Amino acid sequence: MYIQYTMDQLCLPMDLEEDIPSNHLVRVVNAAVNRLDDKIFASAYPGGGRDSYHPKMLTKVIIYAYTQRIYSSRLIEKAVRENIMFMWLAGRQRPDFRTINRFRSERMKNVLEDVFTAVLQFLVEEKYIKLDHYFVDGTKIEANANRYTFVWGKAVVKQKAKLQEKVQTLFAAIEAAEIAEEQEYQGKALPELGGDASSVTSEKLDEAIERLEAKLQERPKDKPLKKAVRILRKDLLPRLQRYEHQQEVLGDRNSYSKTDKDATFMRMKEDHMRNGQLKPGYNVQIGTENQFIINYSLHQRPTDTRCLKPHLEKAKATLGQLPRTIIADAGYGSEENYAYLENENLEALVKYSTYHKEKSKSWQKDISKVDNWQYDEVQDTWTCAAGRTLLFRYESKGKTESGFEIRKRHYRSESCEGCPLRADCTKAQGDREISISPAYKRYKEQAREKLRSEEGYALSVRRMIEPESVFGQIKNNRGFRRFLLRGLKKVSLEVGWLSLAHNLLKKVAVDRRIKKAIQG
Repeated sequence: MYIQYTMDQLCLPMDLEEDIPSNHLVRVVNAAVNRLDDKIFASAYPGGGRDSYHPKMLTKVIIYAYTQRIYSSRLIEKAVRENIMFMWLAGRQRPDFRTINRFRSERMKNVLEDVFTAVLQFLVEEKYIKLDHYFVDGTKIEANANRYTFVWGKAVVKQKAKLQEKVQTLFAAIEAAEIAEEQEYQGKALPELGGDASSVTSEKLDEAIERLEAKLQERPKDKPLKKAVRILRKDLLPRLQRYEHQQEVLGDRNSYSKTDKDATFMRMKEDHMRNGQLKPGYNVQIGTENQFIINYSLHQRPTDTRCLKPHLEKAKATLGQLPRTIIADAGYGSEENYAYLENENLEALVKYSTYHKEKSKSWQKDISKVDNWQYDEVQDTWTCAAGRTLLFRYESKGKTESGFEIRKRHYRSESCEGCPLRADCTKAQGDREISISPAYKRYKEQAREKLRSEEGYALSVRRMIEPESVFGQIKNNRGFRRFLLRGLKKVSLEVGWLSLAHNLLKKVAVDRRIKKAIQG
């Protein structure tokens, strides 16, 4: 009546592999990692102590876990004990969550990129990617940090300036109490600190306090001096040291989180529509081809503009050379980026900020837009919509935050008096003035021509289903919306594990699609 059911009797076969389908994802992960040279992992294991778990086994387990939306080291440990796929990959070994996490975030810190490159090479050899086109995009992912423990750069500067003024005021009071010294230094910079309030540093203040403490030894009954020294030593000096440390951590950023000091407060994409709060996070940049991740990098800047150059430099170091064509959206279309791509002899299909607006009728009818005016290269003059001529006046130089030099030529109208279009052209007083960067103007013209060509248009349309689809897979389909690790280096490793998992998942999807097409 019933099929025989006995829990105490061993059954054959005992090999777990018998229960795993031949085309299962776990077999792809296993085969890909097995192809890696053992020497890749040598630098992570200096030797000595007890024997370690094999790095290939742990690599397989972690990659497969990321493909299954399992990111917690404790949940990975649980899967290794309970899930047949994980048990097979681990060879029935049972690393605990500490071992898994230490391997993921520490052992592999200098190795993971080599693993990623080796798997990428395997995908190139198998013709999954050709490295002809490189589609760049970025997304912001929330850091593993408290959303309310923030430090803002502007607030630090403001509070530090107030404290420095307070220090100067206190020293002025001390000087005023010493009549002899007041007569000698009246109207001059305070000798203890030197210069104005902004020059007060914790080092100078500490030295000045030591001198005051020496004076206090000579006059132990001087209560005002004693009180001032106590305030300086116990309150003002520690606060100044804290502000200086915060500025050092900030660098050229505008904010950071106290629980993950490498994280910067950013407005996440999903919060833009709701105008939500700023959250600590990282800007993840990827380059893709055929929806495979070719390169990844992590940045602390909310905007994409200044991420392109360091991202491509990392890609060059990883791949040996950059793919011949770089495709990116308008967030990367700065003069500095165009100049970099030109110097690298790369074909750039990068939109600039006003590319799509220029196609609208309202833009084309707007007489205030310089793009709608006529330029005479021979005379070096501009002609506005009213037919008035703008003559060259002078050239200026400026630098971006990164130190890139931008040259602009300035023009002014001969006369705007009596112009019937003046009200629609400008609200400024006097004759109309404009400033033009000739280099940026040339770059925009080149980009416009390429993007409107048949090939350029096709690639710009394809860009929308390249990196954006990959981010959709990672954030929506696999539910990765918040990092688990903290610190720039560890979070970068986490992006590397995600990228490896994504590429092997994509390989399986492509294989299935090809097999289906052959059978169909």
